[in-house]
Amino acid sequence: MRKPRKNYSPEEKLSILKRHLAEGVPVSDLCEELQLNPNVFYAGQKQLFENGAGAFQRSRKAQVDARDRRIEQLQAKLQQKNEVFAEVMQEQVALKST
Repeated sequence: MRKPRKNYSPEEKLSILKRHLAEGVPVSDLCEELQLNPNVFYAGQKQLFENGAGAFQRSRKAQVDARDRRIEQLQAKLQQKNEVFAEVMQEQVALKST
């Protein structure tokens, strides 16, 4: 009779991989301790490396918010430059007409 399958949560999978990568526990020891097939371990490791970049990416909302703030800053700066330019033009027109 087969034993029931153990389904690990993403947090458990990460802690198992962390024990190997950060703490240096050999794969064979981990697999023996957890009764885990090494192929399953390496599949999880591959998945971590393929999708690990997502942990370092900013969320989409944060990127949009940062872009919107930058647009507002640039618009304010442009408005200020337009006001200064209008002032200079008025002075120039006043000097020419005298």
